[in-house]
Amino acid sequence: MFTSTRERGRSLAAAALLLGAVISLTACGEQRGTDSAAGVPNPPPPSSSPSSSPGSSGASPYVEPGAGDGAPHYNENNTGRLPGEMSADSAEDARKEADRIRPVLRRLWKEKKWDVKSVRAALLELGYEEIRTGAGGKRLGGTLDVRGMEPRFETDHYVTPEGARVGLWVHDDACVTAFVQKTNFEVRTNGPYMESGCFEPPFAH
Repeated sequence: MFTSTRERGRSLAAAALLLGAVISLTACGEQRGTDSAAGVPNPPPPSSSPSSSPGSSGASPYVEPGAGDGAPHYNENNTGRLPGEMSADSAEDARKEADRIRPVLRRLWKEKKWDVKSVRAALLELGYEEIRTGAGGKRLGGTLDVRGMEPRFETDHYVTPEGARVGLWVHDDACVTAFVQKTNFEVRTNGPYMESGCFEPPFAH
């Protein structure tokens, strides 16, 4: 009886010792990890934090506030394509002028008159004066600019659709921008663009 109890104690001690060695090796493997074939340390496991997970919907740390597509330096690279800020008073005045222009363009669109000449004549009847420019494109007077539509790149060539674009300077920091064409018309307000005034600059191809 005594012998069997002592043998049992030795077996338990040996089992405890073996278990301790296994735990020690396992813990070591969790901290470091090795390639069992070459004995080379494995790289640490990828972080499971939401910001670095491939499937995470978290924002990139490089996104700028107001960046259109989230690309780094979006605002810096697209400065010329962003309209200037309007003061509250200027924005209100621009809305009033937009409300005057909208019914005129709606009527022209229904009458299928979207050529530059017809649009210009109709808006001059509202009392606006056509812009006059001097050397270097400096504005000398007037507030209304009516132009043809911008060419659009389609498949492998440029196409200029029928229609007219409208740019109206309300104040130095406020514009009404509009267009009328076969498919639709639109009137909106915005601050001026750095290089192209009331008109949004075209995309380069």
